[in-house]
Amino acid sequence: MSITRLAALGREEPTLLPLAQRLLTVAESGLPSMLLPGGEAFAFTMAGRQTAAGSWTLEQRGTSTRYAAITALGVRFLPEDRQRAVLGGRTAEEFTGLLIESLPGVTNLGDAALIAWAAAETGHPKLSDALARVDDLDEEGRPQYTVEAAWVLSALATARDSVDVERRFSAARDRLLRARVGDSPLFPHATGPGLVPWYRAHVACFADQTYPLQALARAHASDGAGDPEALAASEACAVRICELQGDGGQWWWHYDARTGGVVEGYPVYSVHQHAMAPTALFDLTDAGGSDFGPAIRKGLGWMTDVPELAGHPEPLILDELGVTWRKVYRGDPKKAVRAARGLGTRVAPNLRLKALDRMYRPLSVDRECRPYEFGWMLHAWQGGRI
Repeated sequence: MSITRLAALGREEPTLLPLAQRLLTVAESGLPSMLLPGGEAFAFTMAGRQTAAGSWTLEQRGTSTRYAAITALGVRFLPEDRQRAVLGGRTAEEFTGLLIESLPGVTNLGDAALIAWAAAETGHPKLSDALARVDDLDEEGRPQYTVEAAWVLSALATARDSVDVERRFSAARDRLLRARVGDSPLFPHATGPGLVPWYRAHVACFADQTYPLQALARAHASDGAGDPEALAASEACAVRICELQGDGGQWWWHYDARTGGVVEGYPVYSVHQHAMAPTALFDLTDAGGSDFGPAIRKGLGWMTDVPELAGHPEPLILDELGVTWRKVYRGDPKKAVRAARGLGTRVAPNLRLKALDRMYRPLSVDRECRPYEFGWMLHAWQGGRI
């Protein structure tokens, strides 16, 4: 018999259940403050500012269509009254309707794909309109960023039960599978050449792994006969990122898509720890993949046991503000460590430049919080059964 993800967490590691529940409470309390005036869009970020007295205030900055869509994907798992509390009086389906109405002005494929995914998940009657906009923006044969290509596949996999998307679905599935380099289990930053400079074309981020493995798992689950090739690719990617996970539960940031190794570990992002890794790995397990519970729990535990800050304690969860601080990073100017390691590994894949670890230690905290962090958190821990 299946059980909820929170119930499974309580059974497998009871000490972490209060942490997950606390984070979910922070997400629900924090999201309404990220909604822009009028209640039709979400801010890009909430930036923290410390007062002279030591307290923190938050400032809304920018606006983000994709973050709004991800928020709808997560909020849909809440009871209706709590959906309305988060979304300015609207349900997730009603809020998704606002996003669909905005699609004529959306020019980014990833934004459109996320809106279509939300439309499919909420059963919105204008799903076909959303998918049509994705089709308009997804030029056949043109390379796309891997994350956005994965969102297209997740949207189409979710829509298969409602709309005839088989031709587009097959093309999206095949594009992701073909994007891998040689026999590496990891995915590159783009599905083909031309989008990334040659000297860093081998460098892929954590999102380039989680969203494809999630999409391919969902592709397998959406097929009545199953899709062993998609499931195997998803599983191989998941196994590799779990093998590379840090001793403190860290999900590392940049990988070599050719070799399947780590290029540069930092920053460590809170969203990876409490939301993105769990939601992708849970979806893979739900689709028939392995149980990645130990890695998920290890990553979640990092949120309150941050080895990088052991000598400089600072909480990453601020309950009273409704935020989790975004990341722990090196503070290196212009991301110098990533640039040096990216260039170095282009020529010598195993080059580590360990002196950089001594020069730039990961002691800095990025004090901002973005809506999608909580959208994926709700998706990870409120959705699905295992």
